[in-house]
Amino acid sequence: MTPEELIAAARAAARHAHAPYSRFAVGAAVLLTDGSVVTGANVENASYGLSLCAETVAIATTASQGRLADVVAIGVVGGPMDGGGETPVSPCGRCRQVLNEAAQLGGRDLPIYCAGLTGDALAEHRLSALLPHAFGPADLGFGAV
Repeated sequence: MTPEELIAAARAAARHAHAPYSRFAVGAAVLLTDGSVVTGANVENASYGLSLCAETVAIATTASQGRLADVVAIGVVGGPMDGGGETPVSPCGRCRQVLNEAAQLGGRDLPIYCAGLTGDALAEHRLSALLPHAFGPADLGFGAV
């Protein structure tokens, strides 16, 4: 799967965002070792702290399928629901940590493809660059879980 196809899947997921407060939709698409894709969209809550990021939704869905160690890449898109949104967005700090768990379990430095809700701009990062000195299972004395 190309980065552009992964971004297209993330954009499709963003259409299902529940973002009535921020009006900022985010979609994520997680690529697995067998070529399948798991998606997620952000879900806001009136109690703001209970909101879920698209990346976390996608990773939690992947984990519920027993596939957390199979993550090989992720595409993330976001932008205002009312138009615009061509600037690539990247995962927040919490999501970077959630992605790190999958990356360490799979023994991979995940590529993260970032884009806006619209437009052709595409940024590629490695998780290790977005989350240097990451904390993970080995720091708890468990090694790779």
